[in-house]
Amino acid sequence: MAQKSYWSLAAITIAACLLATPIRLNAQTQNTAQAGIDDDDIGGVVSGPGGPEAGVWVIAETRDLPTRYAKIVVTDDQGRFVVPDLPKAKYQVWVRGYGLIDSPKIDAVPGQHVDLTAVAAPNDAAAAQYYPAIYWYSMLKIPPLDQFGGKGDIPENLTQVDWLTAIKNQSCVGCSDSSQRGRSPRHWGTSKAAKKHGRGASSPVRRLLSW
Repeated sequence: MAQKSYWSLAAITIAACLLATPIRLNAQTQNTAQAGIDDDDIGGVVSGPGGPEAGVWVIAETRDLPTRYAKIVVTDDQGRFVVPDLPKAKYQVWVRGYGLIDSPKIDAVPGQHVDLTAVAAPNDAAAAQYYPAIYWYSMLKIPPLDQFGGKGDIPENLTQVDWLTAIKNQSCVGCSDSSQRGRSPRHWGTSKAAKKHGRGASSPVRRLLSW
């Protein structure tokens, strides 16, 4: 009789453990889906049509401080993000990334959990508007030697060395990022940024990039 009671108790214990295990796993899954934040952080999860969005930028920006203030972080493999150590202010938070357009800006304050939705770009041209200038600069192809000296479309008096020097001098990525978005590199020489840096109509850059 004692042996039978022992096995009955063991069976009840095992059944209880089996029932409790999914509960613990579910609680753990919920915890990993949340981004832990403090009173001076904004955190959450970025999702897209296929689920969590990994490796996209989350931007938190405010104009409530004496100067414009922004922080940018990247989501982890589960789409989670934490924008840490934010001064007390009201922020706008949104998602940006390759292949996306900016998501609607959500109002948030430090200490708040905010879930965001990534917005896929309708086409490649729309997505390209958000690529940083250094992306376009890295795609620039150097014309071969046989295109210089009047043999191609490049002005005859410009050598390949002149071309490289002009491009190097024009590679103000910050200015290009703010004023040249969506424009071809061949038009950089006529930009407001170029004029600001004293590159007028007679400069090699202007002549080189306007052919």
